[in-house]
Amino acid sequence: MTEKQRAGHRARIQAALDSISPEEDAALTKAALDDPDTVLITELSRRKPGRPLADITKTPVSIRLSPDVVDYFRSSGPGWQSRIDDVLRKAAGLKKRA
Repeated sequence: MTEKQRAGHRARIQAALDSISPEEDAALTKAALDDPDTVLITELSRRKPGRPLADITKTPVSIRLSPDVVDYFRSSGPGWQSRIDDVLRKAAGLKKRA
């Protein structure tokens, strides 16, 4: 969506909001609050952004690797750090995580 489209969208929403009288707004608000299926926006916004934590989380570390090793794994695309983890687990004789 371009900025021009976004501005037009905001203008249409504001025009719709401005067309509602205070009495209509109060009636709509009361009806929404009386509806058992209504979820308040404050409850929806309590969700933390990002991916949910896994049962077993990984430990962030800093490690120095040869540039050619990093280039090799990065060139294979997203998930390259997990692939390094898999190679290290195999080298250490550890089982792959489920």
